[in-house]
Amino acid sequence: MRTGKRRAGGFAYLFVLMLIALAGLGLAAAGTLWRTESQREREAELLFVGQQYRQAIQRYYELQPGQPKLPPDVDALLEDRRTLPPTRHLRRAWRDPFGGDLQAIPAPDGSGIVGVRSGSTRAPLKRTGFPLELAGFENAGSYAAWVFAFAPAGT
Repeated sequence: MRTGKRRAGGFAYLFVLMLIALAGLGLAAAGTLWRTESQREREAELLFVGQQYRQAIQRYYELQPGQPKLPPDVDALLEDRRTLPPTRHLRRAWRDPFGGDLQAIPAPDGSGIVGVRSGSTRAPLKRTGFPLELAGFENAGSYAAWVFAFAPAGT
């Protein structure tokens, strides 16, 4: 005979399980959003760092207009001893935001470096909306295709 008390019959347990499943789906969506945002931030950092290298190589090249010369390596951009006091074209050797060191791009004639690139083969999220000097980056297949290079006049 019933005494007036109702039993839950497992509905509370089912409700808690559904809440946990919904929380898991929410956390999965937040993780995907966080990963995408993190990649966008690293893309922006790569664009900044690459431009810093390109501008530093250009400043190194144009420092002595009568004898323009490309830097032999990244260390020459950190401390250019051709002048007194030494000139610092870069504050520090930037690392690749996607891991490791940026790869130096040698000049075709082997006289120094003309730029840098990422070693990452990941596909970029950013496909359009680049500044004019980076127009070649549109629809690139990987970050390694983003080449930050200075083209000396006459080459």
